[in-house]
Amino acid sequence: MRNVGPRSKRSADSRVVSIRIAAAVGFVLGATSLAVLVKNLKLEFDPEMAQAALTGPKPLKHEWTLYRGHHWQIVSQATETRAQTDAAEGTRGSCPEGMVEVKGNMKQDPSPTGMFDKKSVEEMQKTTCTKWINREFPERCAEFDRDKWLEISKELKTKPMHFCIDRFEYPNLKGVYPIIMVNWDESEALCEEQGKRLCFEHEWTFACEGDEATPYPYGYKRDSNKCIIDQPWKVYNGAAFSPREADPAKAEMDKLWQGKASGTQPQCKSVFGVYDQTGNVDEWTHTSYPGDHREILKGGYWGPVRTRCRPSTRSHDENHTFYQQGLRCCQDVSTKVRRLDAEDPSIAPLPQELK
Repeated sequence: MRNVGPRSKRSADSRVVSIRIAAAVGFVLGATSLAVLVKNLKLEFDPEMAQAALTGPKPLKHEWTLYRGHHWQIVSQATETRAQTDAAEGTRGSCPEGMVEVKGNMKQDPSPTGMFDKKSVEEMQKTTCTKWINREFPERCAEFDRDKWLEISKELKTKPMHFCIDRFEYPNLKGVYPIIMVNWDESEALCEEQGKRLCFEHEWTFACEGDEATPYPYGYKRDSNKCIIDQPWKVYNGAAFSPREADPAKAEMDKLWQGKASGTQPQCKSVFGVYDQTGNVDEWTHTSYPGDHREILKGGYWGPVRTRCRPSTRSHDENHTFYQQGLRCCQDVSTKVRRLDAEDPSIAPLPQELK
């Protein structure tokens, strides 16, 4: 009869083997689950973050400046004065310098609470999508059926619209990068000091879509060659943004930034001649719905998000700031704008050759 050793030793060996097998199985299952999670979230390996961990931070790609001591902006110079851009574009109308006159009839949601009960123009438009990039949020449609849209929307009520809107994102100068890391209250104040105001979301939407209510400012077919959209999402370090004025915040924004200077995408404009509304940076607006919280983001940013005229982001409070949030100003047609450029030392003057 074979001697297999003491029973206690055999039991201990069995437990060790069982533990090792369980650990190996657990590791495989954990790795597999992580891989599935990464795939589902469409996260991407960030070589810059990995490199920084090994060798330290890389030199910044852009030169950044603090605007008014709190907001970040890539250093740049205007390629035209506002008056020169007005003359070249021919869309100023009866609005102040640097603004676009918007006038027409806006298609209204079938329900007065359409934003919340899904009886809205946005939901109607989705039924005309002929080619989805992805249906899950944030849903992206490659192309909409114009004929179908015009047919199902022809009986919608319309509302007369007439207002002025900045041609570009704040600070509204061609060739200048938009400011970012600005909250809703600060955005409102920046507009008010010029005698303007934040756009209401319905004003922003109409300036983007026009009378026909096109899904994109340039029409019915999504095009990343016209506007800076659908760029790869990058992993960010949220802790680096606090405080937002510090160097770590600047370095993190430099790593993440994929936007463009205002007016450098000539085809990214609406039928009225308003530039860069979809993509580039999100823009703060004021809600148009009674009972809703006031702070609304419109337009999306450069990443793989909805970036259409109708959608909005309604999940942030007025204190929220982020690396891709900016603003644009509006005003009534009859209002005069205060020119602060020569009075306020915190606003960089235009180069002498552009004055």
